[in-house]
Amino acid sequence: MNILVCVKQVPDTTEIRIDPVTNTLIRAGVPSIVNPFDGYALEMAVRLKEAAGGNVSVISMGPEQAKNALKACMAVGADAAYLVSDRAFGGSDTLATSYILSCAIKKIEKDKGDPFDIIFCGKQAIDGDTGQVGPSLAEHLGYPRVTYVTDARWKEDHLEVKRGADNGFDRLRCPETVLLTVSKTPYEPRYANIKSKMAANRAQISIITAADMEIDLKRAGLKGSPTKVKRTFTPVHNKQGIKIQEKSQERAVKRLIQLMTEAKLV
Repeated sequence: MNILVCVKQVPDTTEIRIDPVTNTLIRAGVPSIVNPFDGYALEMAVRLKEAAGGNVSVISMGPEQAKNALKACMAVGADAAYLVSDRAFGGSDTLATSYILSCAIKKIEKDKGDPFDIIFCGKQAIDGDTGQVGPSLAEHLGYPRVTYVTDARWKEDHLEVKRGADNGFDRLRCPETVLLTVSKTPYEPRYANIKSKMAANRAQISIITAADMEIDLKRAGLKGSPTKVKRTFTPVHNKQGIKIQEKSQERAVKRLIQLMTEAKLV
């Protein structure tokens, strides 16, 4: 089984600050981590490899420092890693990013002579929260897709996934080739040990640039991005409120209705 996991290096949201003048993210000094949902996707992929055999590769698009995220993935079970990096890709939105990744994946498959059976993505990145790259990537590649997956298991001759739904969950039998976007799983991603970290630090990361693949650069970077971020800001939280204290629930409800009526909310 040939498995690929798409990962993204993101700023740790617990350390995010906004510049009050420019309304942009202050990235200086902010630690970067592997996107948490991608971490769940990787754990699911590694468990599937351990159960059914095969190999797991990871791919990321970003600057040179994204190698750290890929090495972190190799320390917990990935067998190979690819970094898609080129100045021409700077400023890409979700549509351009998914197109670039699809071109890189096609190159990898062509070079290896072995197409990927399953592609995993996190359901969304915590820095953008769009949830668009995974489904868009499936569209570019022509893969069927299943979203909000919380578990995947190999059942003798087919893949079965558990997918979150409005009123519980669905169990689906997947085709031989599929793209899955992963939500939070019932199990946590494993931790790397010293030995696996040392091995990952020595591992070679394959770099893929625009010159290495067949790509239309008009569909990449800022030129290929139909969406633009005009402003980033911290929402203002209004903590003012009214606490209703009455001797009975009935009187509390009447008081609430009175207040809402006065405020013209009902």
